[in-house]
Amino acid sequence: MNKAYISSPLRGNEEENMFRARWYSRFAADEGVIPVTPHIYFTQFLRDHIPEERELAMRMNKVLLLECSEVWVFQGYGISSGMQQEIEWAKEAGIKIRYFDERMVEVCGD
Repeated sequence: MNKAYISSPLRGNEEENMFRARWYSRFAADEGVIPVTPHIYFTQFLRDHIPEERELAMRMNKVLLLECSEVWVFQGYGISSGMQQEIEWAKEAGIKIRYFDERMVEVCGD
């Protein structure tokens, strides 16, 4: 099975954004890929509001992203600075990027 890195917002309404991240991950699994959604589990032991811990999480995100065959960007509620960084990493690595709206419908990206 291929792995898809799930890029979606965390900051802002974190409770709602975590719900959405789980929903996006289920969608990806239903589509036949292994969802890699690090902000679901890194937030269990790292605190995003502490700059050093956020930086550590972002470094780990990059490692995981580079092991995926695609990046799925769920942009319906906006693209955060973290998501923008993930998009840049994918572009630099030549990883396919797919964009989805808030209803999980694929849309054109860049």
